[in-house]
Amino acid sequence: MSERTRRPASWPRPKVKRVKTLQKSILFGAALLACGAFGFTWRDIQSGQLPSGRPVSNLLGVKTTAGMTPEQVFKQAYNQIRYNYVKPIKATDLKYAGMQGLMSSLGDPHTLFLPPRAAQAFAEDTRANFFGVGARLGNDPLGAKASSVFEDGPAYAAGLRANDVITGVNGKSVSGRPVDEIVDQIKGKEGTFVTLKVIRKGVNDPIVMKIRRARIVTPTVESKFFPESKVGYMQISQFAEPTALQFDKELVKLEQNDIKGLVIDLRGNPGGLLETSAEMLSRFVENKVVVKMRGRDGREEVVRTYAGAVREFNYPIVALINEDSASAAEIFAGCLRDYGKATLVGEHSYGKASVQNVFPLVDRSSAKITIAKYYLPSGTFIGRKVDEDGVFVSGGLEPNVKIELDLDKDPTPGDPKTDNQLARAIQVVLEKQ
Repeated sequence: MSERTRRPASWPRPKVKRVKTLQKSILFGAALLACGAFGFTWRDIQSGQLPSGRPVSNLLGVKTTAGMTPEQVFKQAYNQIRYNYVKPIKATDLKYAGMQGLMSSLGDPHTLFLPPRAAQAFAEDTRANFFGVGARLGNDPLGAKASSVFEDGPAYAAGLRANDVITGVNGKSVSGRPVDEIVDQIKGKEGTFVTLKVIRKGVNDPIVMKIRRARIVTPTVESKFFPESKVGYMQISQFAEPTALQFDKELVKLEQNDIKGLVIDLRGNPGGLLETSAEMLSRFVENKVVVKMRGRDGREEVVRTYAGAVREFNYPIVALINEDSASAAEIFAGCLRDYGKATLVGEHSYGKASVQNVFPLVDRSSAKITIAKYYLPSGTFIGRKVDEDGVFVSGGLEPNVKIELDLDKDPTPGDPKTDNQLARAIQVVLEKQ
């Protein structure tokens, strides 16, 4: 506490009554002003908007933006555009454009505004479940091509197979439509039906399938066994909520073949949940640092693996990475390397050394905001650096064994006969036995 300044004895004594009267007048005037300001802004507050500074400014006779908060200036510009632009504008479109502009002004490609539809898709992606028929769809000139069909889903039970092309949904043609729109038409409430018109190579007539929608848990881990080398192969497409349990399930299937080694393919894996990466790393090391995160205040937060989940891996492990391996995939691969649990093969990873939180907004949109930078257990910062043209300069994980994908062989990921990176990874496994 600071000391109060003593008044010299020679100072004149204050005129108490006059001062008290003046104080009362000031307080009364301030109360009137506050009530007036509250009355002018109450309508804005009720509607969930920022209070406008204009009524108060008018009350005080202020005609300029001097003294207005940035929020008030922004709202003034927003209203000028909305009500004076030459064509009618939807308030929601203008609001979302403003939000996107706010995020992009930060120069961080990982800080994003997600409108309601995108926010819902992102949430479904990280949960890896939704209501649909159970198939991954890709672009096709005739509609949407089934790149894979989940064996435990209703689409597979109804007869849909990989490489089938969906040309109609509920009696309407979807040829030439964006695949996202087609997916939205196929999704729906659990227990309802959707009718698909499908064409299949080698079958002359279209096939019509009536499929009952169900809750779908998307496979994020898929495996296969290569009997020639006795090496197990596991592809992890993302780090979602069910990924760790799917990893356990697929590993049990592979180890039934008495595998000599394991290749974990993280190529093209954009990442996902930090918690899932930590959960999966708990299969390899116990109570060890996963990442050290530093936020805007400089404080450090440490994420560790869990206790009681370690497995025995009595064979060598290789992790395949490329420039599209990012975020949680880089954390997983980097920790396996730092703790001597795997050899990295392939090309440098993306270099996304930041952590985002998703903050839900009132209209089901959300803001995905970078809250911290992270460092691997070795203390390495793998943040990506690019030149002024956006070309990669440095960052990411460097593989122990570097090999570029041979595109001249028209590679099929997961096929060592055409996928030269996978073939090299298998060779590294066999060399380490």
